[in-house]
Amino acid sequence: MRDAPGRQDDSMATADRALSDWGGAPQLSAWEALMWRAEGSPRTRSAGVVVELLESEPEWERLVAAHWKLIRRIPRLGERVVEPLLPLVMPVWAADPAFDLSYHLQQVRVPGAGSLEELNELVAAFAAQPRDPRRPPWEAVLVCGIAGGKSAYLLKLHHSLCDGLGMLQLLDLTHGHGPQSRDLGRVPVPARGTTDNPARLLVRGLRDQLASAPGELLRVSVDAAARFRADPVGAAAGALRFADSLRRILATPPASGSAVWRDRGIGYRVLTLNVPLGGLKAAGRAAGGSVNDAFLAALLGAVRHYHERVGAVVGDIPMAIPVSLRTDRDPLGGNRFAGARFAAPAGEADPRARIMAIHDVIAGARAEPAIGFPDLIAPLLSRLPGALLTDIAATMTEGTDVQASNMGGVGRTLYLAGARVSHIYPVGPRPGVAAMVTMVSYRETCCVAVNLDPEAISDVPGFADCLRTGFDEVLELAD
Repeated sequence: MRDAPGRQDDSMATADRALSDWGGAPQLSAWEALMWRAEGSPRTRSAGVVVELLESEPEWERLVAAHWKLIRRIPRLGERVVEPLLPLVMPVWAADPAFDLSYHLQQVRVPGAGSLEELNELVAAFAAQPRDPRRPPWEAVLVCGIAGGKSAYLLKLHHSLCDGLGMLQLLDLTHGHGPQSRDLGRVPVPARGTTDNPARLLVRGLRDQLASAPGELLRVSVDAAARFRADPVGAAAGALRFADSLRRILATPPASGSAVWRDRGIGYRVLTLNVPLGGLKAAGRAAGGSVNDAFLAALLGAVRHYHERVGAVVGDIPMAIPVSLRTDRDPLGGNRFAGARFAAPAGEADPRARIMAIHDVIAGARAEPAIGFPDLIAPLLSRLPGALLTDIAATMTEGTDVQASNMGGVGRTLYLAGARVSHIYPVGPRPGVAAMVTMVSYRETCCVAVNLDPEAISDVPGFADCLRTGFDEVLELAD
């Protein structure tokens, strides 16, 4: 039965709004501004690459036309970041008057015989390229010539555009349900109007801050006073809990770390791995954990096996993961997350015990009252001079050995310009850590991507073997 015309119109209007609103407000949040401005070093860059492996090569003209439709429907993708004259106010998004799709979308052929290893080398080089801050912060490449008549689509997004969940929202909004064309909307939505004059932006931002500061201070004071009058004991206890939580969050994780990963460089190497989603879920359940707990436990198993391979001993290591702070009220795209650091049990040989330990650690990290603390200090940090901000950002991450992220899942089959997507590998940025490991579950497969530092992890093929071993020993729990 077909939907009634009115219902179809409402559905299309809802989709139109979702597309046009993707990315959130015209002004960058303080957290987004911090990521944008702290890029003076390759160690602090925050652009990631989504690698879609396609079962065929899409028609180039159709792919170009699809991107033009997409840019008309999602204004944010045609906008660049405009900085004020001084970093005293937040930058804004403004339409790029010289937008050139030929810069943002290119076509190449994979060198050699077109193996997946050669594709990963190309992905690493693409991920390491610095961005042009004068253009919208995204680039895409269609890679042709992959063995078996396949191709790959690489989409590079700066973190100021969206976090991992925002990226998955974008994929769901813009990919087709079948080989037919994806209708991205009926009427082009104009770009949102904001000033692109740095001096005017500074003056307007300072004026707005001065105008809103008294009212905001009064609101916070009144709210705090009301809470204290209603429950003075509870308010005081809550403040103490927050302070104690903040102390734990700011403290260095009690972990000795890896003795063989002390020297860090700026190079990228990319590895990919496919793991059955059902098996990883069952393994997590068998040990009283989740698929995310099983993923992290498998990664820590790989860390232990790699150290044994090179003749070293490893115990607990400092590890970091993102924690989503999104609610149903948040717009699509943008960034709503915080980071959690903890001592991860890499030295634990029993995969079941690792899953149980990880489950408890993650539950504790998510429950911290001060988990959103970075949102409180980001307005201050983002206003620092770029060089100082870069040094601070590098210092905050250099003490972490591994960063990992389970970005979520895409349950339906995706098509790009008529070509079926077989795998989705999320290659995350590597902020000074020895390895960034990310995972997306696509249909029934967990697609794992590793962005590692070849100076710290010198035996890259050996680490690939250890990664497979780490997942295999966790998957055995499912039996």
